[in-house]
Amino acid sequence: MAQLDWSQCPAVESVPGRLGGAWVFKNTRMPVSAVFESLEAGATVEEIMEWFHLSREQIEPVLQFAARSLDAPSSAVAVQSSDARTV
Repeated sequence: MAQLDWSQCPAVESVPGRLGGAWVFKNTRMPVSAVFESLEAGATVEEIMEWFHLSREQIEPVLQFAARSLDAPSSAVAVQSSDARTV
């Protein structure tokens, strides 16, 4: 998958000293990578929301940012209202 410039996504932040500066959902300690790893493993957005205590309003902007940022058509991210998976 293409490397994304998360600094351009307003829904996430990287704070030195918080999870080693990993990109996390804003005002949380939840790494963005955990969502994509879960999607890759077959989880639904609803499952991720339940497991990680995130809201749809937190997750959707990150998925949309990733989908817009990917430049190769074969690396598209499908975003649907009830589910999202890496294709």
